[in-house]
Amino acid sequence: MADLSSKAQVAKRIHCHKSCFWIVFKILVQTSSLELFMYFRIRNPAFGLFSTHTNFSLISSSSSQRSYHHLMANLSSEAQVGKRLEGKVALITGAAQGIGACMARVFVNHGAKVVCVDINEELGRSVCDDLGAENASFLYCDVTKESDIENAINRTVHEHGKLDIMINNAGIADEGKTSILDNDLSDFERVMRLNLSGVFLGIKHAARVMIPARSGGIINLGSISGSIGGITSHSYSSSKHAVVGLTRNAAAELGKHGIRVNCLSSHVVLTPLSQNFFNFGEEGQSRVYTNLEGMVLKPEDLANAAVYLASEEARFMSGHNLMLDGGFTVTNPAFGLFSRF
Repeated sequence: MADLSSKAQVAKRIHCHKSCFWIVFKILVQTSSLELFMYFRIRNPAFGLFSTHTNFSLISSSSSQRSYHHLMANLSSEAQVGKRLEGKVALITGAAQGIGACMARVFVNHGAKVVCVDINEELGRSVCDDLGAENASFLYCDVTKESDIENAINRTVHEHGKLDIMINNAGIADEGKTSILDNDLSDFERVMRLNLSGVFLGIKHAARVMIPARSGGIINLGSISGSIGGITSHSYSSSKHAVVGLTRNAAAELGKHGIRVNCLSSHVVLTPLSQNFFNFGEEGQSRVYTNLEGMVLKPEDLANAAVYLASEEARFMSGHNLMLDGGFTVTNPAFGLFSRF
């Protein structure tokens, strides 16, 4: 009988441990990092409120169970929605192809109404046709002209009643001459006008309509070239460094109006722009050094990162330069300590 009693106790412990495992597992798969912290903050004996012998059966107590189910009900309702930008209105520059077109598609998938602006009317309208007239519309806009930007934002607000998200994506790269002696001022100014002045105008006029609403999110597209040197041309690198500085300065000013301004900087993405700049052949992006072996950065990766920056999940993030580079900018292979060669 004693042996049977001992076996029964062991079986009971195993059942308890299994129950604890599934409770923790459900929390992990349904909870954000912040919510997970808040949950374990009241359970973790390391914080000292409870002893190290706290019994997980406390979860079964009525008060704990009510708190647990209330938390999980909120999390489940959010997880089931899935559309992180439901009811939002976004304007994306340079949306006719490449990263901008991909962002438009992903934003629509997350419930946003998207206004695609570009100078390539044929491709831009094609993108919007694919997304459906109820989800996306196209406006011709040269971001280097203030009147075009002003008009695009005014028409967006007129059609949708507001502007929640402004994405300054339009950009250009020059030939990339290796010697500064061979660079022409006209080429330098052309790149700066589009990559920097275009972003400035986008921020300015987005802020104009967001300030009265006391809310909004602005995302500027940067580059790893805006953090380190020696990767791209003088003009492109200068423009992207400036975009990061402009992002931080705008965030410092506009925060008092509830407007968040962030930058999204990436490693090389295989797009028409990068293909022309780097002269990619059939090998494509595999020719470019990356710190993450076997990983290729795709436009969808940037689009998903932009969704995060535009969503309520990033509601306290502003003035940040989100690096989507696989650790490239923190890795110097010349030192050789972690060399793969």
